[in-house]
Amino acid sequence: MNDQQEENKTIVRDFYNLALNLKKPDEAVARYLGSYYRQHNPTAGDGPGPFIALVKGFTQAFPALHFDFRRFIAEGDLVVVHSHLVRKPGDRGMAVVDIFRLEHGKIVEHWDVLQEIPESSSNSNTMF
Repeated sequence: MNDQQEENKTIVRDFYNLALNLKKPDEAVARYLGSYYRQHNPTAGDGPGPFIALVKGFTQAFPALHFDFRRFIAEGDLVVVHSHLVRKPGDRGMAVVDIFRLEHGKIVEHWDVLQEIPESSSNSNTMF
């Protein structure tokens, strides 16, 4: 892994933590987004404004939400985050995979996949 990939992982970790866990999406956007932001989640529009609105709506609906980051993987200009989202106390939560693309140290593109953690499993492995 090269220094740029390690730096990209740090940028994504800091962005994600500031925007969602610390609930400061405006500050996260100002620090970490590039001159454009392409969104592949069909519930959000492109650009910083729709991202901020989405995060504010989500954190208002679930004020105790928290993302527990389990792994960060970098390849080229991409950073993949595997995390456990807990929306409220007692929630089994969701397994979340986010993929961010960076240009010149700024986040410019995002994809995500989310899966509810079921009550029971056909195996003894966890989703993490």
